[in-house]
Amino acid sequence: MAGTERNRARLERARPTMDDVAAVAGVSRGTVSRWLNGGHNVSGPAAEAVERAVRKTGYVVNQHARSLVTQRSDSVAFILSEPQDRLFEDPNFNALLRGCTQALAERDITLLLTIAGTSEDRKRVGRYVTAGHVDGALLVSTHAGSPLIDELKGRGLPFVVCGKPLGHERDVSYVAADDRDGARQMVSYLRSRGHRTIATITGPLDTPGGVECLAGYHDVLGDTDPRLVVTGDYTRAGGEAAMEQLLRQAPDLDAVFVSSDLMAAGAIAALHRAGRRVPQDVAVGGFDDSEVATASLPPLTTIRQPLGRISAEMVRLLLGHLAGDSYAAVILPTELVVRGSA
Repeated sequence: MAGTERNRARLERARPTMDDVAAVAGVSRGTVSRWLNGGHNVSGPAAEAVERAVRKTGYVVNQHARSLVTQRSDSVAFILSEPQDRLFEDPNFNALLRGCTQALAERDITLLLTIAGTSEDRKRVGRYVTAGHVDGALLVSTHAGSPLIDELKGRGLPFVVCGKPLGHERDVSYVAADDRDGARQMVSYLRSRGHRTIATITGPLDTPGGVECLAGYHDVLGDTDPRLVVTGDYTRAGGEAAMEQLLRQAPDLDAVFVSSDLMAAGAIAALHRAGRRVPQDVAVGGFDDSEVATASLPPLTTIRQPLGRISAEMVRLLLGHLAGDSYAAVILPTELVVRGSA
C-alpha cells in the first residue's frame, strides 16, 4: 500500500497545475481560473497567454472540481423513447445521435445516450437526468402521454424534443420537420402520376409523425375509404404486415404512401411476395430519405427530412435554455425526392 501511495503522489506531482499554467503564462492563478471558467474579466492578451500555456504544459481540467464550482456537468442526455433494438434498426436515430454528438462536441459538451423504451426505463432515466448528472436533455421519439415530459418540466431540467410534443406544443421547446406538408407533397405527387386508389401506412398515432402524416394524406384526398388506412409501427416487419393487410382489404389499390422509409422497404417486400410489381402495379412513396431509401429495390421515392439541421437546431435551442432563454419551436421544410418506386 505504501508503494501505491508513493506512486500516486509522484503522478500527482507530475501533473501540471493551475500554478504551473500561471507561471508559464506570466499571469495570476486567479486569471487562469477565470479563463478556465468562461473567460470573464480576462483581457485578450491574457487569454491568449493562458491558452498557450495550457497547450505547452499539457494542463487538463479536473472536471469534477470544475463541476463543483460551476454547478455544471458539461454533459447532455440523449433520451430515446424506444426499445433498444430500434436504435440499431432505424437509421434516423443514428443520424440524429451523430448530429447532436458533433454539434455538442464543438462546444466541448459530452452527449450521453439513454434508452427509455419501457415504463421502468423511463422512471430510471427520469431519476438519473434530474439528479444533477446532466445539464439538459434531448428527447427523441416521444409518445403522447409520456410521463418524461411532465417529469422533466416539473424538475426544471432544460430539454428540447425532436418532433412536436403532442399536448405540449405551446409549453415545450421542440424541433420538427414539417411532416404534414411532406405528406401533402407525396400524396399530391402520386395523384399527379395518375394513381386514384392511394392507400397509406401511418406511423403510431400516439407519435407526432403518425398524426401529422395522416393529416397531410387527408388534406389531399379528403375522407377516404377506411380500408385504405392501416397503422404501422415504424419497423420493416410492421411495414410488411401493414401492406399485407392493405392488400387483403383493398386489393385494387394502385399506390401507397408509407410514413417511413423502413416501413416502405417492408411494404415493397410484401408487394413482391404478392406478385405486385413496383411501380408498375403499385407505386410506393416513403418518408425520411434515409439510407434505406437508396438501398431499396427499386430505390424509394420519398420525402427528405433535414436530420442534420434538426440535430443542430435541437442543440442550439438547448444551449439557449441553459443560457436562460424561454421555450421556442422550429419547424423545418421537407422535400420530395423522386426515384424508381413511384
